[in-house]
Amino acid sequence: MSLPFKSLLDLVKAFPDEDACFSHLEKLRWAGEVVSPFDPTSKVYKCAGHKFKCKNTNKYFTVKNGTIFEDTKIPLQKWFMALYIFSSHKKGISSHQLARDIDVTQKTGWFLLHRLRYAFAHPNFQAMMEGVVEVDETFVGGKESNKHKDKKTAGNQGRSLKTKAAVFGMLEREGNVVAVVVPAVDAATLLPIMEEQVQAGATIVSDEYQVYQKMSEVYTHEYVRHSAKEYVNGLAHTNGLEGFWSHFKRMVDGIYHYMSLEHLQAYVNEFSLRWNTRRMQTAERFDLVLGNAAGRLTYKALIAH
Repeated sequence: MSLPFKSLLDLVKAFPDEDACFSHLEKLRWAGEVVSPFDPTSKVYKCAGHKFKCKNTNKYFTVKNGTIFEDTKIPLQKWFMALYIFSSHKKGISSHQLARDIDVTQKTGWFLLHRLRYAFAHPNFQAMMEGVVEVDETFVGGKESNKHKDKKTAGNQGRSLKTKAAVFGMLEREGNVVAVVVPAVDAATLLPIMEEQVQAGATIVSDEYQVYQKMSEVYTHEYVRHSAKEYVNGLAHTNGLEGFWSHFKRMVDGIYHYMSLEHLQAYVNEFSLRWNTRRMQTAERFDLVLGNAAGRLTYKALIAH
């Protein structure tokens, strides 16, 4: 674990130079047993300057190989600062603001943030849900009431996806949330996602949407009638997930303003982890994301349509 820190100044004191950053990342990733990214079975030789050599392939590597930091020209200290700022802000941070904060270009800031979002898809929060699970959908896109008369789309109310994107969420009571961008909100799309994520026999709580009525063979189903102004009916309510959507929309409207469908899942992952770690200390969340930095996201792959 890193030294406890509660501010950016504390972070700089904990990681004053590149050597401290490399040492911490090595500790998180390898826990004292260095593994070659080229051949995990190979013996590894330690070299100068936090470099290592893979005996079987005769190749050199550092802890950055095979992670979101591979091939980066940005110092690890700036990456650590960016991660602290990004993960500790409750609504995220724009690439323009981050670029100003750590002195990089906006394009670099945007790419850096997407690499960090890549690490935000943490497997710790993908475990099967049980007990009472709230399910609901939300829609991302401009409101028709805010548009000029000439720009409005007819028949775009309710669950219409003409100009919006749908996100399906599942929240385990006293547990974590999992949210997925979906192409449709019909039974063929939503039920398989629930069966993959929620343990059979669990209690599903939803609104009166007819799609959820088809779950009674697998789950105990409780629901509330929002159309009748009913929001709590004993055990049945979706207030927890509604709160999640409310904060998610504040992130969208207040910080990012617009998110393309192409990258929407990355933003959903970002907020899901921020929500799931809301009771963690800053340093604990920081290490959690750093420990999930394995895997590469190239700029070419990021902008590919």
